[in-house]
Amino acid sequence: MTDERPQTAYAEPIANVGVSAVLRQAIRHRSALIGAAIVAFFVLLALISPLIEPYPTRETTCAVFEPPSPQHWLGCDDGGVDVLSLVLRGGRISMIVGAVATMIAIGIGATVGVLSGYFGGWLDIVLMRITDYFLVVPQIVLMIVIAAVWGPSLSHVIVVIGILMWTSTARLVRSQVKSLRERIFIKRAESLGASHFRIILHHILPQVGPLLVANTVLAITVAIFNETALAFLGLSDPTAITWGTIMEHAFDRAAVSSGAWWAIVPAGVSVAILVMGFYMLGKSIEDALNPRLEVSYLSIHGWKMRPLAGRGPDAT
Repeated sequence: MTDERPQTAYAEPIANVGVSAVLRQAIRHRSALIGAAIVAFFVLLALISPLIEPYPTRETTCAVFEPPSPQHWLGCDDGGVDVLSLVLRGGRISMIVGAVATMIAIGIGATVGVLSGYFGGWLDIVLMRITDYFLVVPQIVLMIVIAAVWGPSLSHVIVVIGILMWTSTARLVRSQVKSLRERIFIKRAESLGASHFRIILHHILPQVGPLLVANTVLAITVAIFNETALAFLGLSDPTAITWGTIMEHAFDRAAVSSGAWWAIVPAGVSVAILVMGFYMLGKSIEDALNPRLEVSYLSIHGWKMRPLAGRGPDAT
């Protein structure tokens, strides 16, 4: 990790902090606990949704736009389908789409960032120019264009989101790897004859792991939001049940003008709460990675602050 510490003090390299240590520190924040609880709740619902859906999602079980009642807690949609069952099923698919798209984005971003930061030179220039080109194009607009050209499909939505979300990860990882590249333990590994592949696998990747964890959690919020937006615009698979398609169908079929708020609000609120949970958890992990944000972060792990006295962070 980069050493952005005050010039009057020196601490042991933050690169030595593992993922578990960062998570332990992050979970001390109340916002992290709240975010983790929200995420865990929705993940649990996604796992058990096939078992707890009160009604089939492909069958008519009530009247059109029937309001909430003891039999149908969230009412029914324009097709007489129970909204609670739709929201449970839609959350499962939306989270899967968001998670898979995020993994694609993180994989591409981490690969580009590591190669660019480690090797530098012409490869760094080429990869960063490609990254800059993707950065200057409005992502949601490009997603709409590509999704419209490829056709409505969940697999297309996953690929579109994944290949357009990697740029921020690439730039973050590159900056950290460029800093790690100059560390003494990397120089020692090179002097001992370690190959580039071994150095990246055993020395670089473990050090950027905490950063990737924080970035992954934050990226999932964007992926879920983008999936919902594309589905709401009719660019996802119309036969799939996601939070976005639930809202899109309700909007297209006059739920608003009919006053059937229950056909739209539950899915929208679910998206907002889940995104908030991932954001709170991700920001807490990100804060734990930056020792400037909390002095106690250093003391928790037993690091002692010492005057620089001409010594750098890699001094031995």
